[in-house]
Amino acid sequence: MIDLRSDTVTKPTAEMRKAAYEAEVGDDVYQEDPTVKELEQTAAEMLGKDAAMFVTSGTQGNQIAVLTHTRRGNEIIVEQDSHILNYEGAAISAFAGVQPRAIKGKRGAMDPAEVEAAIQEEDVHNPETGLICIENTHNRAGGAVIPLENMKAIYEIASANQIPVHLDGARLFNAAVALGCPVKDIAQYTDSVQFCLSKGLGAPVGSIIAGSGDFINQARKWRKRLGGGLRQVGIIAAPGLVALRTMVDRLAVDHENATFLAQGLGNISGLNVVNQVDTNIILVEVSERGLTSSQFAALLKEHGVLVSTFGPKLVRFTTHYDVDRETIEKAIQIVGKL
Repeated sequence: MIDLRSDTVTKPTAEMRKAAYEAEVGDDVYQEDPTVKELEQTAAEMLGKDAAMFVTSGTQGNQIAVLTHTRRGNEIIVEQDSHILNYEGAAISAFAGVQPRAIKGKRGAMDPAEVEAAIQEEDVHNPETGLICIENTHNRAGGAVIPLENMKAIYEIASANQIPVHLDGARLFNAAVALGCPVKDIAQYTDSVQFCLSKGLGAPVGSIIAGSGDFINQARKWRKRLGGGLRQVGIIAAPGLVALRTMVDRLAVDHENATFLAQGLGNISGLNVVNQVDTNIILVEVSERGLTSSQFAALLKEHGVLVSTFGPKLVRFTTHYDVDRETIEKAIQIVGKL
């Protein structure tokens, strides 16, 4: 089976498995796990932040950031197709008690002028704007990279209004590789950042959130409240260290394979690639074939290819470490024959 549903399906490398087996561990709730501490320090340095914290998932990391930055009754500004708004079970409202103010972006990027206009004025009728969230790369925009100048403009507006900025950087390293810059060049325009170790970087589990020392100290209590305090967590943190040290540069291969796959799919009658392929995600509209996305995905599955549905007309193909160029060529041939 050729699995192009998501980069979350990657299996840990042999080096990651060995690192997990040999990891030096301790009780992380007491902050005594040396492997986790090394992972957190390494991540903080890469991001240019004072401190970092290991969390179980990207969703948990985003929710901890919202809980730490805001108070109940706040409003947070998000892009209308963002992961935080659409794929986290309304957790910002259920846990933090905040409401979203959604702004329609262009390829996932919000217009800074619209962000500024959305900041609430002081009035008894208005919720206070407590946070601005950016997603880079942007999943529903097809892995689009948010330009640095856009992030900088929003960050300057936020700073002028004393509003923190959180970056959902689940695929942050894909953005950095596509831009040809260190991740700290992106993270500099944020007060906090979350990135996943378990997507394109290939680790089996976990994410990192980072920010100031005070932010992370407060975030640790929220992690505990959410049940995220773990014990000998070095066993799952060790593969994360391997991921940061060995899996970043090779993301360029995933991007090249995605471009190749998009070209191949675009040459098949009735399939329309609808996104500009910046990184490792391709969005394909299938309605011209007279099929819904679910029907198309089911047909591909019968013939050995797995994809994700992205609404009634779109399917998503995602390249990753476990699919090489030869496998992608085979997938194109299967889709073409169908």
